[in-house]
Amino acid sequence: MTTAINIVLAIVALGALFTLLPVAIEAYRKHRGTRLVTCPETHQPAAVEINAAQAVASALAGEAHLRLRACSRWPERQHCGQACLKQIDAAPQGCLVRTILSAWFHERSCALCAAPFDAIESWGHQSALLSPSGVTVEWGDVPAETLPELLTTHRPVCWNCHVAESFRRQHPELVVERSHTVH
Repeated sequence: MTTAINIVLAIVALGALFTLLPVAIEAYRKHRGTRLVTCPETHQPAAVEINAAQAVASALAGEAHLRLRACSRWPERQHCGQACLKQIDAAPQGCLVRTILSAWFHERSCALCAAPFDAIESWGHQSALLSPSGVTVEWGDVPAETLPELLTTHRPVCWNCHVAESFRRQHPELVVERSHTVH
């Protein structure tokens, strides 16, 4: 009798797992990543991250309840009312840094070699930004809250040109400049 009960309990547990697992995965995917919002207090850009684990737990409980895990204005303003969450509710994917950068890089070309951008990478070989002074920096290395300003003053650079320019800047003694003359 206990074997039959254990089998029924295992079947129920597996059914619950297969029912709840997709909900948990979707909630995690939807709420992970750095987002760029306008702080309701300062009206300045702020980089925030949602507490994805708490979002998953609330989704499994049947209610969407979001809280921030991190904000670029913390720890000074850690006890704010988190009113910026309304912006995330209104456009959950639109305020993701990756979405903002994808839209900016879309249909642009590298400022140095003119290669078109197909898509940006969130890991590995990241595209870069070229400052007005000619220095390149990977977009993942700049604070997200500075992106709105940087996207108005910087130009897009592909990974290959970023690596070449970084090497040229860090090791000028190893670089030989050649003229581009045609014979």
